[in-house]
Formats: sequence, structure tokens, C-alpha cells
Amino acid sequence: MSTSVPCWTGRVDGSGPEHRRWHNAINESPGVTGVSLIGFPCDIGVRRNGGRPGAQAGPGAIRAALGSFAIQREAVVHDAGDVAVAGDALEAAQDDLAEAVAEQLRGGNLPVVLGGGHETAYGSYLGLARSGLLDGRRLGVLNLDAHFDLREADRASSGTPFRQIAVGEAGRGAEFTYAVIGISQPSNTAALFATASQLGVRHLQDLDCQERHIEDVFEFVRAFIADVDALYLSIDLDVLPAAQAPGVSAPSTLGVPAGVVIEVCRLIGGDPKLALADITELNPAHDIDNRTARIAARLVHTIATSAADRSVPEGH
Repeated sequence: MSTSVPCWTGRVDGSGPEHRRWHNAINESPGVTGVSLIGFPCDIGVRRNGGRPGAQAGPGAIRAALGSFAIQREAVVHDAGDVAVAGDALEAAQDDLAEAVAEQLRGGNLPVVLGGGHETAYGSYLGLARSGLLDGRRLGVLNLDAHFDLREADRASSGTPFRQIAVGEAGRGAEFTYAVIGISQPSNTAALFATASQLGVRHLQDLDCQERHIEDVFEFVRAFIADVDALYLSIDLDVLPAAQAPGVSAPSTLGVPAGVVIEVCRLIGGDPKLALADITELNPAHDIDNRTARIAARLVHTIATSAADRSVPEGH
């Protein structure tokens, strides 16, 4: 199901804990719960959805960018390796991802899945559903994305995951509670807006997520979190401006500024309701100066360190 854990490398300034970086911290605390990375090197769904291929290289590029990031002593970070993806077998790969996510959740860890195209999201959700964590609890799915990804299609793709999750939630007798931050009006047809309305999807458009609106974005996020028992955060890097994130499957026409996205991740990462996160659509083949890989790594870092901060007693 999973390959061996990749080798981590990075800058070395010294041997003491004050010099700690991600490449030092990964898997240094076996048996201690923390953030656990799972790679999903897959762009089958992107290709099925007519996007430009290359997202299968995303997990490796994110790890490479993360390696030299400095990280505080309190943060416990693990790498559970990559899920093996073969040929066009998307559904089998999603099933394997689900098992990997469920295993980490049962072990008390916070899984952060590194995609891969946004087809990653359905495998992530399946793992959450199988873990038992949602029994008797209301799940909220918060997506940072330029697209609703609510398409109906004969085969699963990067455009269908949240429609599939809606079906999954109905199957367990739960209400589909889904919100999207960063919707690009020109990138979503009237039919997709109608589907979102029918499914009760809350959303903010990219124009309403610029830096001058950050308090409104925070209010939207806090209200959504207050309405659920467990939270799944999914991030499609095409939510960012193309100048900040050129290496994605479908570059944005406007986007939500990186500063806003990071602040949202910091807010959510620090909330004990966060059960799962994934970061998708990094396409290193189209990146410039590793901009997109580095911002993806910064988002992973923000979630991980915010989660660590919430477990540190006040005053320490």
C-alpha cells in the first residue's frame, strides 16, 4: 500500500535542538502522537478532468521544500511514506489512501496528506469515515479552492471529489456540511453554482477574500467551525494567485493572497476540531523558482506548528 519513507535532507547549522529543522524532526519521536504526513503521488484525476499532468510529483517537491524549514521543539512530525499509485487505477489508489489515513487517525495522529491532484480529497475523506472518528459527529469540510469540484461524471476525477463526499455523507445518514473559500466566478459554470446551492454549500468568492476582507474571512471560518464537531481542511493550491503559485494544474485568474491563506491555516490548525488536512494540485513541472512548492510547504508548516501550539500550556 505504501512505499518506504523518503529520505529527508536539509540545511545543518548545528546539532543542538535550537538548530532543529524539519529534516531533523521527522520521525525522531516514534510512538508520540503528532502530525503525520502521507504522500499521494497521483494525477490520474487531473488527467481525467482535462488538466495539465504533473501533480504526481507534488509530494516529493513539498518534502524537499520543507526539509530546511526551522521548526520548534514542541512539534512532533512523522512521515508515513507515499501511497503507491499504479497506472489508471485511481479508485484503488484512493482506497489505499483511505487505509493510510484511517491508520494514522486511529493512532491519534493528525494526518496531513500531500497530493497529488484534488482527487486526493475523496481518498482522504474515506479514511476519515473509516476511522470511526465521525461516529455520532457532524463533519465539516472546508475547501480553499477556486473551484467547487462538485462535478458529476462517469468516472471520478479531480473535479468530482466533493460531490462524491456528499454521497458518502448521505450514505452514513449525515448532512453534507461543505464550505469553499476562494471561488472564482469565471471558473465555475452556472450549473456548478446551482449544484452548490442545492447542496447548501457556503462559499466566499475570491473577490471577497482579499486582504482588506480578512476579518470577514475569519468570521466565515469561525462560524463554520462552530457549526461542526470535526473538521476536514482541503487546500487546492490554485486558490492562490498565479504569481504566487504558478506550479498548479490550473493557474488562478485572481486568487486569494498567500497571507490570507496562511492566516486561515493558522486559525484552523490551532483548533482542536481539526481532524485531517490535505494540500493538493502542486505541479512541479510548471513551477517557477520553487515558488509553489515553498508556499505549499509553508502551509504544511503552518498547520503543523499551529497544531503543536494548541497542546503547549499557556506561558511556556
